[in-house]
Amino acid sequence: SEEKKNVILEEFSELGINWDVLMQEVGKDYEPFDLICHVVFEQQPLTRLERVNRVMKRDYFNKYQRDVKKVLEILLEKYAEDGREVFQNIEVLKLQPFDELGNIIEIVDKFGGKEKYLEKIKNLQSELYRVS
Repeated sequence: SEEKKNVILEEFSELGINWDVLMQEVGKDYEPFDLICHVVFEQQPLTRLERVNRVMKRDYFNKYQRDVKKVLEILLEKYAEDGREVFQNIEVLKLQPFDELGNIIEIVDKFGGKEKYLEKIKNLQSELYRVS
């Protein structure tokens, strides 16, 4: 879960793990989770783009309405470029190209309200880390 990942990342930081240095050595397109699995368990890390492509191949979005699907797809694109921080702040919906879909309130209303928006974002994050 996102909460457990944050706790683990904080503990590693307290132990002196410098994520910036590690990301420069292994690759900047990896999430800390993948770096940990790579360094500690010698697993092949997946880039954010590889994770996004896995979600897209599983037709994860077929269960959603067109507008919700579009927002989630844009979020995945931004995640592939910028990392998991895009999921952690609803203000991301003010940025392009979200602004073409409406303001934050209009976009969140497409999900059925803020709680349902946050629930779907949490589900999407879990889907990114789901084992195929």
